[in-house]
Amino acid sequence: MDTVTLNHQTLASLGLELADYDQMVGSFYDGALDPKVMGRTLCSVRDMFKANYATLILRVPDQPDMCLMIVAGDIEGEGELTYQTYPQTNTPFVGQALDEVFTVEDLMSESEWVNSAYFKAYCAQQNVYHVMGADISTPEGGKLRFRLTRPKNAPQFSAGERALCSMFLPHLRRALHLHNLLDRSESMSELYAQAISRLSVATIVLDETGKVLSLNPVAEEILKSADGLKVVGGRLEATYPSDNRELQRLVKHAFSQEVREGGVTADAMSVTRPSGQVSLGLVVEAIPSLEWAEGKSKPAAVIYIRDSVGKSLASEVVTKQLFNLTKAETALAMELANGLSLEEAAENLNIRRNTARAHLRSIFSKTGVRRQTELVRILLNSVVALGKPKSALRAADAVIVPAPQLARPIRQSA
Repeated sequence: MDTVTLNHQTLASLGLELADYDQMVGSFYDGALDPKVMGRTLCSVRDMFKANYATLILRVPDQPDMCLMIVAGDIEGEGELTYQTYPQTNTPFVGQALDEVFTVEDLMSESEWVNSAYFKAYCAQQNVYHVMGADISTPEGGKLRFRLTRPKNAPQFSAGERALCSMFLPHLRRALHLHNLLDRSESMSELYAQAISRLSVATIVLDETGKVLSLNPVAEEILKSADGLKVVGGRLEATYPSDNRELQRLVKHAFSQEVREGGVTADAMSVTRPSGQVSLGLVVEAIPSLEWAEGKSKPAAVIYIRDSVGKSLASEVVTKQLFNLTKAETALAMELANGLSLEEAAENLNIRRNTARAHLRSIFSKTGVRRQTELVRILLNSVVALGKPKSALRAADAVIVPAPQLARPIRQSA
């Protein structure tokens, strides 16, 4: 008997259609893109198996004996979906063969189960009696735990339900692996975006119609000033007509067939500023697109902008650590990096000119340079810009993300 026939028979024995199975599998993969969808999927799995709880247990990094547990089921009126910590060393379901469905009956007698400390402490309180589950292997060598439970007055999990659970396991594994890959990719993209911002490079992403899709904080500041560039009707424009014509030409070229066929993918121009400040330097670059990607509003070009008179976002902490400067020397170095003269920096810092000169001599000695222009160059070209600026550190310190559910003591798990 082939697998397709077996699958149809398994579904039929449970009163399910192939469409029900396809919808559930699709929900697993939708959940890879949105954790909220995965939570709803667990609720649907619980209903399909007529269980009182469906649980997905994930490992918590740096806590080998604790896991994060997503529970679909009403735990003492706390709601249909909860997130809890799970002390995995307390469970008797350890050392199971990977990717194989098991039930309590496979592991111990009914008497052993109901008299176990685990059952009395956790399961009996939540009306959990029948348990079916599997430990799912991951491509990185990790392990996920999937559990379905029923109360004592419900029937044991049948052979058909066990087969259906086995059918779901490969899809659950792949969906969670995709989620991990996407999460990792998003984390790396966020790090790169932060690095670009700290280097004072503005980035504006456009779709193939020229509409602005996203911009980083540096770009937001430049556009807020409306000094040379602005967004009109969702599209980027230059203030002066001649600059705007050139900007639109470069954007159009980024979307051209020539670029798609391997031509020049980046063009540059300068944008005149009505304020009289030094012109903005601007590069328009096409974003490579996968051949199978379709649809509008997909990233097609990115514009990089440097404001040569903008303030440096160099980190004072990193500057101090990198060059072994004192707090006063670091403050002076930051002012000089922002283009001020020694006299202007002294005035800003409210120190005497002779004091500033003494600090500068010490900075020269520690950094190994002899001229102020050299000092500014090594500050701007070193890794100091990649450290988190003080303003960002303060903002991060001010944000407190409570997670009371993760600290809640575990009440039910298997």
